[in-house]
Amino acid sequence: MRYGFWLPVFGGWLRNLDDEQMETSWAYTRSLAQRAEQLGYDLTLIAELNLNDIKGVEAPSLDAWSTAAALAAVTEKLELMVAVRPTFHNPALLAKQAANIDQISGGRLSLNVVSSWWRDEATKYGIPFDEHDQRYARTSEWLDVLDGCWTGGDNAQGFTHRGPFYNVENNILSPKPVAARNFSGVPIAPQPKNGRPTLYAGGESETAKNLVARKCDAYLMHGDPPEIVGAKIADMRRRRESFGLSPMTFGVSGYAIVRDSEADAQREVARITDVKASARGYANYQQWITGSKLEQKITLEDYSVSNRGLRSGFIGTPEMVRERLAEFEAVGCDLVLLQCSPQAEEMERFAAQVIER
Repeated sequence: MRYGFWLPVFGGWLRNLDDEQMETSWAYTRSLAQRAEQLGYDLTLIAELNLNDIKGVEAPSLDAWSTAAALAAVTEKLELMVAVRPTFHNPALLAKQAANIDQISGGRLSLNVVSSWWRDEATKYGIPFDEHDQRYARTSEWLDVLDGCWTGGDNAQGFTHRGPFYNVENNILSPKPVAARNFSGVPIAPQPKNGRPTLYAGGESETAKNLVARKCDAYLMHGDPPEIVGAKIADMRRRRESFGLSPMTFGVSGYAIVRDSEADAQREVARITDVKASARGYANYQQWITGSKLEQKITLEDYSVSNRGLRSGFIGTPEMVRERLAEFEAVGCDLVLLQCSPQAEEMERFAAQVIER
């Protein structure tokens, strides 16, 4: 199992608590990432939103891409998975930007491809908002251009693409991404061709799952119990095989509460899921629900902790959490993306009491 963590670019993960002792700053994220390497974490996911959907739109949030570039220069082993939303980025320009960051990192950049869901954010930043299936049609073509710029264009004519969303004429991209991945921990699935950055993506609609199986390297899932995650992995493996492609990496999100007793852990669950404490982000959350095609009904507990993190069940004593992780590994997960609060302190606890190296 590889251990990753969500970088707290929004100042925390709990919608009901104002201050999680996680400063929304470059200094905090740099310190956290550097310490995570020392503790044995393999990866950090850097989310991309220009507005803060957890603490409220007035709250600060860090820019994903400039943060990723800065982290590339001050870390040595972490895989830097930065989220990218095709609606917000021209694919050829993003290919250039990503290749440069990959060179800075020495081959540690990967992308989490996310089809945008937040209409208000797009409007506030002057970006056209596509409806669900149109977003995925754009994403599909966007991935073709990205891959073409990274892997093609070695001759004088360059890479050319013509489509309904993007037109690129004779693109020359140099330097290209580093030829081999160079991060800690070894994914189970084979690495992408030509050493290009790994493409992660999630999604629960039929459109999303088919796109991910056909054009990405890894499938990421929101929090759910192992039996549900296992069924999703089996489904994605069948889709992948139907396209005649190599195996994928599978990752799941989870919010970790590790305590000396199960009772202490459950008291913390009760504290962070008190929705009466604050409802400032609830309107944004409703837009996410309506803008995404989710397979399951959303609860107030899911509202309280982002990415359905409590459903994964990383809650209890160290022994209980290790047993739960083993259940996920048994159904095919090879990456867990952790959230916790306050992050620096709880990641120390999780590394010391749960991670076995």
